[in-house]
Amino acid sequence: MSDELEQLANRVLWPGFFGTEAPEWLLAELRDGLAGVVYFGQNIGEGLPALSAAILEANPDALIGIDEEGGSVTRLESSTGSTLPGAAQLGRLDDVEATRATGAELARRVGAIGGNVVLGPVADVNTDPRNPVIGVRSFGADEALVSRHAVAEVEGIQGGGVAACVKHFPGHGDTHLDSHHSLPEISLDIEEFERVHLAPFRTAIDAGVDSIMTAHIVVPEWGDAPATLNPRVLGMLREWGFDGVIITDALDMAAVRETVGIGGGAALALAAGADLLCIGNPTNPGEAALADQDERDFRAARDGIVAALRDGSLSRERVQEAAHRVRTLARTLRERMAGATAQTADDAAFDAREIVRRTISGAEAQASSLAVVDARRRSSLAVDSASAYVARALAGDDHSERLDVARATLEEQDAALDAAVAADGLTVVLIDRPDADPAQRDLVRRAGLRDPDAVVVNVGLAPEHDLPLPLVQVGAASRIAAELAGERLRRASVSSPNGAVEAD
Repeated sequence: MSDELEQLANRVLWPGFFGTEAPEWLLAELRDGLAGVVYFGQNIGEGLPALSAAILEANPDALIGIDEEGGSVTRLESSTGSTLPGAAQLGRLDDVEATRATGAELARRVGAIGGNVVLGPVADVNTDPRNPVIGVRSFGADEALVSRHAVAEVEGIQGGGVAACVKHFPGHGDTHLDSHHSLPEISLDIEEFERVHLAPFRTAIDAGVDSIMTAHIVVPEWGDAPATLNPRVLGMLREWGFDGVIITDALDMAAVRETVGIGGGAALALAAGADLLCIGNPTNPGEAALADQDERDFRAARDGIVAALRDGSLSRERVQEAAHRVRTLARTLRERMAGATAQTADDAAFDAREIVRRTISGAEAQASSLAVVDARRRSSLAVDSASAYVARALAGDDHSERLDVARATLEEQDAALDAAVAADGLTVVLIDRPDADPAQRDLVRRAGLRDPDAVVVNVGLAPEHDLPLPLVQVGAASRIAAELAGERLRRASVSSPNGAVEAD
């Protein structure tokens, strides 16, 4: 049994952990009031419902959250790729009923494995095409578009009995740095930032969203501290009437870990007004991760809170207030899930393939086989950008080769292109950052010199500048989108009498 201050701290902590079974330390902390857990890819297995049941048995008020956005970000389908539309695809389609239905399906899937918090939708307005961490996770670059689709997805998720969490307040869409690795600073004019980037969050609050996740970004006009640790920024949410749970983005991200540390960040976030502290994914350090990294990170956060409570820099009342909000949400969800109408997978009511199909545009072909050169950027901690399942779903049983254009020499790049041409199929260059990555654009140019009939499949943001080859615009690095793009290139073109590739 821990002491009173540790018990209080437990009630606002939300760790990740290793494995597909709950470790004993985690179960012990749950029995001692730990707020819940966040699932990541390493926790996903056939026994996931049983894992959730064990967690809820240890603490019936546990919040079980998961980053399940559809499109390029999935945990439940992390080994095979998402079979749901992504935000950019939904924004491009601009059918709010399709977005609401996608939210309902997200809720159904998360509820089916015993989860009760969907860490989505993304409410960031992606106004910087260089953005390495948001991009196609956003509904778009227009605040009205993002607002209406964020609300629609919130309604779908919460109508399905689980909590939604709009993210990343006050808006991570106008950055070109990734807060997993650095501390982004907003340089946009403050009036424009407030008008554009705050709008979706205010709209979501008005719609009754359960929770809001913070961003580790600095807005200089509001102070030097990142939003997660800044009382002025988090105070805006309360001023707007939000009384739900403010959740931090992961405290193990470099923007916090390498500045004030996990423990210091935990105490400062609570003092700033956060309620539930997401500690993060213990696999993030990669090979440097220790066997007990999950427990170490959890204890670092808790120790930081307890130390601040003891020295008076963090008031007990503030932590009690946060814990009360967390428990209120947990009990609200228990009632909501008990009263929610059972949802079943009804293909007639929700057809993910048809929704995604409607979002894909551009080149078509009648190729008998494809030869794919996968030149997408390397994976990040937020998005598994280079997952093999995308190229595999696109190529099927045909030729496919992974090429890291950021590291490969020109000779290695030429060899990959030559191998694709030699495979005697339609050469397909798979990319995700045509405007932001000159190396990808140059590879497309050189692919065209070798094979004038080659095609580009882009799973990232639509390019603002024309490419030298016909383009299939997909907008998500997902299995379902890649499969549909492959079908598009293998079927007969509707507009080309001689069978050549054509763009619509």
